[in-house]
Amino acid sequence: MASYVAPFRQKSQEGPTNPLRFGLELGCFAGFIWGAIHWLFYTLNFTKVIPGFLGEPFFHHGFLKSGAGQLAGWLMFIVLSVIASVIYVLLFRKLKGPWPGIIYGIVWWCVIFAAAGPPLHMTKPLNQLGWNSIVSEFCLFLLWGLFIGYTIAFEFTDERMREPKRAKA
Repeated sequence: MASYVAPFRQKSQEGPTNPLRFGLELGCFAGFIWGAIHWLFYTLNFTKVIPGFLGEPFFHHGFLKSGAGQLAGWLMFIVLSVIASVIYVLLFRKLKGPWPGIIYGIVWWCVIFAAAGPPLHMTKPLNQLGWNSIVSEFCLFLLWGLFIGYTIAFEFTDERMREPKRAKA
């Protein structure tokens, strides 16, 4: 009886995964998915941080509140996700488990909302943001980091690929 190999695993048997390409692809998906969730959070009033907050240094605030501005913000979130994924895959791809990704997301939240965001006018200072926004954005970035980190960890530390192939019975 021939053993079944899932189609998505066949590609990895051809050779090792290209880290840069994997980081670029993952970043696009992470930005698309979690940018949409951020937009949903904003639409449902879980956060006051507009979806285009990453564009504040480059665009007028009024534009970023429009539909086109929200789309531009979503695209900027995709770009941020690509950058974050490539950094993670190049520096931390050998770390196992979910915790490195969670910590990575928290670090990005700290950089954006505590360090760089207020001086660049991307976000209000934390003491002016409100608890709903702080908690929503923190959870969003924590899960975003988990998505990136755990996906990369699963791809690059998969122990099943190192096991010898079993003899056919």
